[in-house]
Amino acid sequence: MDLILDVVIDALLDSVKMLPFLYAAFLLMEFIEHHAGEKLSTVLEKAGHSKLGGAAAGAALGCVPQCGFSIAATNLYASRIIGAGTLMAVYISTSDEAIPILIAHPDKISSLWELIAAKLIIAVIGGVLFSYIGKFLLSNDDEADFDEMCSECGCGSHGIWISALKHTISIFIFILIVNFVLGLIIGFAGEENVADFLNSMGIFQPFAAALVGMIPNCAASVIITELYANGSIPFGTAVGGLCTGAGMGLAVLFRTNKKIKDNLIFVLFLYIIGVLSGILINAAF
Repeated sequence: MDLILDVVIDALLDSVKMLPFLYAAFLLMEFIEHHAGEKLSTVLEKAGHSKLGGAAAGAALGCVPQCGFSIAATNLYASRIIGAGTLMAVYISTSDEAIPILIAHPDKISSLWELIAAKLIIAVIGGVLFSYIGKFLLSNDDEADFDEMCSECGCGSHGIWISALKHTISIFIFILIVNFVLGLIIGFAGEENVADFLNSMGIFQPFAAALVGMIPNCAASVIITELYANGSIPFGTAVGGLCTGAGMGLAVLFRTNKKIKDNLIFVLFLYIIGVLSGILINAAF
């Protein structure tokens, strides 16, 4: 019973942290649709779809130590305000709890800047690469508008503030449920067992770390960062695992983007980037 209560509290706290980002993203989408006109929409789309510029912006914003922006960016991509490469850069650079955990380990402060630099570089490269790959693999619907998102919200009758709030509550409930279920799974499985799993993989650690990192919960980044801080895994393995740690972004992608094949391509590319990054960095250092 104590475990379930702890999971409920953690799920609520983790989900509430994301509310400001969710609301801001939906408010932006509502504003563009109803008040900004075609000119602002075109400017935003060009900025969001710029291969290098979009990837660089996404990588920089994703480095902020929270996972709410990955959710906001996912919603912007689902409405095609930003491109696939920009979203991928956000996913790769997102680190959830890694930065505050490393700050809590004074002997690892130098590694903090190395981690941020590594993830920034990987995110920009990965974002630009995915922009080109996406042209051939993803559905060709860059001109998608907001009709589907707003088909049932009645935004014309009660304004953008209430409409954005309704969308926010809908996604918030979904995130809360996912956080609760994952919290239960991790709670019963035990973080120690996940750590033992990583430690037992030897040279195949980047494959395992990238897989663990994809768990859409802050616990994944906590486990990976703590293992690195304690010397249990090398820097490259930690980077690889944290590159796939997009927080709740991937879960929300499957909720908001109806193209399942596209979503699976996002997941596969993110995993490959995480594994390759871990292997190459471990080999180099």
